[in-house]
Amino acid sequence: MKLVEVKDLSVTIGKTTVLDHLSFTVEEGDVIAIIGPNGAGKTMLLRTLLGTIPYEGKITWHKVPVIGYVPQRFHFDHTFPLTVEELFLMKKGGPSFWLPADDLRSDIKKALSHTEVENLAQRKIGDLSSGQMQRVFIAYGLFGSPELLLFDEPTAGIDIGAEMNVYSLLKEIAQELNLTMLLVSHELSVVYTYAKKVICLNKTIACFGEPKKVLTPEQLQSLYGVGADFYRHDH
Repeated sequence: MKLVEVKDLSVTIGKTTVLDHLSFTVEEGDVIAIIGPNGAGKTMLLRTLLGTIPYEGKITWHKVPVIGYVPQRFHFDHTFPLTVEELFLMKKGGPSFWLPADDLRSDIKKALSHTEVENLAQRKIGDLSSGQMQRVFIAYGLFGSPELLLFDEPTAGIDIGAEMNVYSLLKEIAQELNLTMLLVSHELSVVYTYAKKVICLNKTIACFGEPKKVLTPEQLQSLYGVGADFYRHDH
């Protein structure tokens, strides 16, 4: 089943074209990686799908999903005395922040358990390491039973030895809950291993389809420049 169709999508900031006539379809259950060089418009594409950026063209939602989003960077005051649990309660809002029910606390713990940081619920956000913080924010994206997950480099701040475990976990969650996922990644081994489809983006779409079919050496060189090729890390 089609979830969303994008046709001739363009975004212009000032006089600069950031995205240029993008067309692709996302089906329910897809795990799609978005790759491309710096400045290719990957983050802008996610933000446009979220509805926060003006655009030209058409975005047709065949089903309006609950969306979970984890941006590449978070900016907040590290001295602010906010615990991990309170951060999640703020997402719910209303009286739950002041008088959270036991089942809501249980939901928060379950979301944190997806990324193996349920022990951090009462820790202050400002006291977390960069790796812990990223795992908390990935869990934050999963909180609230989303149907579509948008991740902008979900392993930023996590050491290389742990990042493949995180991607494996995200794919397991997507399969278990029948979720659709779009994720930005610079790691080609992740694309080949975990993505069902890939969008090669450099302001316009250079390729779209199954990684093993469309990520040819010639396509990678066209996208990233001469000398670019696929390689694997041995974790």
